[in-house]
Amino acid sequence: MFSKNIFCERVKLLREASNLTQKQLAKNINISDKTISMIETKQRAATIEVMYALADYFNVSIDYLVGRTDNPDVNK
Repeated sequence: MFSKNIFCERVKLLREASNLTQKQLAKNINISDKTISMIETKQRAATIEVMYALADYFNVSIDYLVGRTDNPDVNK
């Protein structure tokens, strides 16, 4: 089941682990930095396109991003 809290936390953790600002990540996946901010603070849900872009960028599975698994490599 999708967990918005886990998704938001994992996006932020992955971004910080990569030493990226919200603005840098947003530029790298071609969305606004406000969108990244709103996703990380649970104010906005990510579209499936943004989920795919984040998963591809961080080289993790969508299942990992949404909390279906704790293994980032499952179902990549």
